[in-house]
Amino acid sequence: MKLEHLNLLGATALALAGVPVVASAQTDTTQSTALAGINTAEASRVTQTVDGRATATLQRSHLGLVDSTAPTKAVDDATPMNHMNLVLQRSARRQAALDALISAQHDPTSAKFRQWVTPAQFGQTFGVSDADIAAVSAWLKSQGFTVNGVYANKMQIDFSGNAGQVKRAFHTQMNHYTINSAAHVANASDISIPQALQAVVAGVAGLNDVHPLAQHTAPKLGQYNKSTQRFVVQQPKTSAAGATPQAVNFTNGSRGLVPYDMATIYGTDKLYASGLTGAGITIALVEDSSMVPDDWTNFVTQFGLTSYGGTFKQIQPQATGFTNCIDPTIAYPGEDDFEALLDAEWSTAMAPGANIWLASCDDSNSTNFFGGVVTAATNLINGTDRPNIISASYGYGEGYVDAPSKTAIDLMWAQADAEGISVFVSSGDSGSNPSFNGFFINDAGIDANAFGTSPNDTVVGGTDTADILDGTTKKYFSSTFNAQYGSALSYVPEIPWNESCGNEVAAKSLGYASSLAFCKAYLNFDPYGYYITSEAGSGGPSSVDAKPAWQRLVYNTAKDQSRDVPDVALFGGSYGGSTWVIVCSYYYPCTPGFTGDTALIGGTSLSSPMFAGIQALIDQGLAAKGLSPNQGNAAPTLYTLAADEYGGPKGTPPATLSTCNSDNGAKGTGKCVFHNVTRGSIATQCVQQLPDVVTPDCYYYGNLPNSYLGAIQVGLTSSNASKYNANTEAFAAQPGWSFASGLGSVDANNLLKAWKSFVNVK
Repeated sequence: MKLEHLNLLGATALALAGVPVVASAQTDTTQSTALAGINTAEASRVTQTVDGRATATLQRSHLGLVDSTAPTKAVDDATPMNHMNLVLQRSARRQAALDALISAQHDPTSAKFRQWVTPAQFGQTFGVSDADIAAVSAWLKSQGFTVNGVYANKMQIDFSGNAGQVKRAFHTQMNHYTINSAAHVANASDISIPQALQAVVAGVAGLNDVHPLAQHTAPKLGQYNKSTQRFVVQQPKTSAAGATPQAVNFTNGSRGLVPYDMATIYGTDKLYASGLTGAGITIALVEDSSMVPDDWTNFVTQFGLTSYGGTFKQIQPQATGFTNCIDPTIAYPGEDDFEALLDAEWSTAMAPGANIWLASCDDSNSTNFFGGVVTAATNLINGTDRPNIISASYGYGEGYVDAPSKTAIDLMWAQADAEGISVFVSSGDSGSNPSFNGFFINDAGIDANAFGTSPNDTVVGGTDTADILDGTTKKYFSSTFNAQYGSALSYVPEIPWNESCGNEVAAKSLGYASSLAFCKAYLNFDPYGYYITSEAGSGGPSSVDAKPAWQRLVYNTAKDQSRDVPDVALFGGSYGGSTWVIVCSYYYPCTPGFTGDTALIGGTSLSSPMFAGIQALIDQGLAAKGLSPNQGNAAPTLYTLAADEYGGPKGTPPATLSTCNSDNGAKGTGKCVFHNVTRGSIATQCVQQLPDVVTPDCYYYGNLPNSYLGAIQVGLTSSNASKYNANTEAFAAQPGWSFASGLGSVDANNLLKAWKSFVNVK
């Protein structure tokens, strides 16, 4: 056994014995095995004199949305534009070498399996040459920009200037626009650069301030009712005469799930009992907001997690050599954001012994898409002290992201993967287009979260517990709370999270033949469309990234060429507001017996940090066997394990495909790694108002009252605008893999056993 393996085993033994262990976040060390035999030496690719009069246009380097949006006014030339990122482009040779390395790092038969690189090694081997970086930097300085620094990956140059310099250097006008009812800044056209630099420059990350959005539901406030053990949620006032915000009236109020419940449902309780709590593993949550640290302490105290020894700290990770991350608490001291505390509290809920880093950078320090979340993630990945796991609960559809920004996201996650960091990303909260969280889909068709469609991260979708709609709650939940306020008795059947009338399980529980029939009838309850919604777990195909080989391994994976998401799913929310999770916030702290108002919340922003917590348990379990606690992208392993349970893309599926159906609940699924979610869909509501708002990928089933702008049509998302059924709705759950919930949810205890087998340890 190697010496480093002995050291890891010794540290894990201390953790299991209850002795505190220093966080095993990665630090730069000499690692040569991963790069053995790789020679990417190359000459400078900038071979001509850089002449600003000979330019080349970079395609899709502006937001396509602005082509159909009139600017409100031009941005003043003196307006500062800070910490823009010039995204560089590696050679085809170096790209091929990187792809081959990452593939080998996930292949148990390779000598490079789980052998990781450092940021410096990554930059030296797979980045752009120093000579080419010097040429690009010199040109930026000649245009009046300040070059703040070059990232260790040698793929990004951080620079600052103003709108006038951007206009002159990149030959584009910066304008003010109104996008989705919000004020934004964006470049009006594709940028141009000197032709001599075209081979090494991919573009400028964003040149717009359309930042990725948090993927959580609006927090609800509930007052606890002792007799029902439910929370009476304060309903918002509305002018909708006679309308009801939910088609099913849950008279007993909303259920607030707690860490004990999720541990029981997803099998992490068995791992805690064996001594695996995430101790020694670091989870970083990348945010553009912050929270009050005492809220985390309140959460672990309220729900009996203190004894596990987890830690929490809030940091502003900086790039080496320059400062580009501003603390979000400067603008709002003493307050917290629900996204930040949801991520921090519920990653701890699943891995109560892990070290949690809330890495937050304010958006105000960056006027382009390279905002606070991306800044935090990039700085961590290029830093000297790196986490084992990153969770990013943010996103926007690919249609809202320009090509250079998408390139920056993908190279960021590829670097993380090569370094051994496992990255989890929320799929989104608005069905088949993740850009409409809390609203309804309009003026856009099927899309996928640009933050997650890289082949080097794992995307987590959202599910709902099926017991309420199925009428089986007594089978899966106790009528009384235990000391940790938990009531779950076992795994609970799941369906895709979908709060719209497109929820087929809800429709059938109410006696309708289909969700389409339900939606048509629901117009009688809501004739003015006050409660039209697209709130649901998201999923869809990428229009940018190609399908990785490992995603073709499983039964019923989409027969397309796209990177499809999600990969897996965990609880995200509920139909009709029946079930949420509890969070402890600054203004609504958790109190014994829930004597005050209690905050309830959901979304795939919950699902992603929960899966990050499960990964922390996996990492600790592998470290206990002398293996690396770093696993890189989890998805290739998850799909390999799922192929054993669901079967491959061809042939007759094994019996375990039906055995591991989520609908079986705890019956017969005791050995299953995955819970296959096969009922329901994430097809949600979409609208259009011709001629100004045209929404593709929507089957229209009715109309709302006319306005002076014309009739408003309402429909359900569908891949076929003239037909709506199980094959066209966007998207239905099915056996095997689906756009609705990926591979489904997991049993963490069984997942660790299968993962150990995959890496050949017992």
